[in-house]
Amino acid sequence: MTNMTTSTEKTDFTLTAEDRCDRCGARALVKSTLQNNGGDLLWCGHHWSDFGDAIKARDGVIIVDEREKLNA
Repeated sequence: MTNMTTSTEKTDFTLTAEDRCDRCGARALVKSTLQNNGGDLLWCGHHWSDFGDAIKARDGVIIVDEREKLNA
């Protein structure tokens, strides 16, 4: 299997202040989409740090990482 992880870098943001981490309810800064089953997960920066490597290791995952919002 080929790992198809995609990291999206862009100036237009996808996530809004209303998007919340599926783990703790804090503001979501990362969205992972598993193409094999179509599921989306939203992550705060803290939980992405904890679980991001495991998510990125999966095949067919698309990642929208907007953590740069923290520095804006």
